[in-house]
Amino acid sequence: MTHVPVTRFAPSPTGYLHLGHVVSAVHAQKTAGPLGRFLVRIEDIDTTRCTPELTDALREDLQWLGLWSAKPVLQQSQHMGAYAAVLDHLRQRKLLYPCFCTRSDIAAAASGQQAPDGSTVYPGTCRSGAFDHSRAPAWRLDMERALNEIQGVPSWYEAGHGRVAGRADEFGDVVLGRRDTGVSYHLCVTHDDALQGVTCVTRGQDLYAATSIHRVLQTLMKWPEPEYRHHALILDKSGKKLSKRDGAEGVRALRAMGWSADDVLTHPLVTKALTES
Repeated sequence: MTHVPVTRFAPSPTGYLHLGHVVSAVHAQKTAGPLGRFLVRIEDIDTTRCTPELTDALREDLQWLGLWSAKPVLQQSQHMGAYAAVLDHLRQRKLLYPCFCTRSDIAAAASGQQAPDGSTVYPGTCRSGAFDHSRAPAWRLDMERALNEIQGVPSWYEAGHGRVAGRADEFGDVVLGRRDTGVSYHLCVTHDDALQGVTCVTRGQDLYAATSIHRVLQTLMKWPEPEYRHHALILDKSGKKLSKRDGAEGVRALRAMGWSADDVLTHPLVTKALTES
């Protein structure tokens, strides 16, 4: 049977579409190829920053560029119950614990250890269950217990590089249920990749390290393991990842200046990033 790739482009509508998004969408579409399936997913669990107006603008710009999905578009804010069910399942397996620490609490207790993605490793303050405050808790994965259950740190397959050793044990107890939204990116993205049958996850190099966490969740939940393709990023003049705040590189701004969809798709920054991927 011929392998038919299923890819996805999963933006968060917290701002207008920019050229970095265009790179991600084109990369996923090209990876799917003429015989595969290219999906668009709206990752809008942050209901404070993700607004209906920005979601509509995102859809309009992607349709104008020819980068919209022919299949029904999954919108995460409409599936919160499914994510909550996964959290409940992990709680029942005693793999999660409530964390009442504030950011200042964590900063004060942290040893300075950094995770592979540059974040601060949680010091484990609430792991003993001795803390109980009036505020709603975040829910953290007990990483040591999780890795013991799956008998090791899972690796992943990176296209063009082969198997890559995971580093989940260096992340500490990551948050899977945020205090504000109830869920986290790590949980939602792995759930939806499995639900939608994604066989190849294409995304920017900024999410390369997070793959270690995602492989743990996939293994715990017995979800299929996709392959991964992390593409080069568009960087600003200071060498940082292009931000939604960079209006000069926004698709909507370029449209207003008279650029065509083809002009945007062949923008030198887009072409350079795709060539380097």
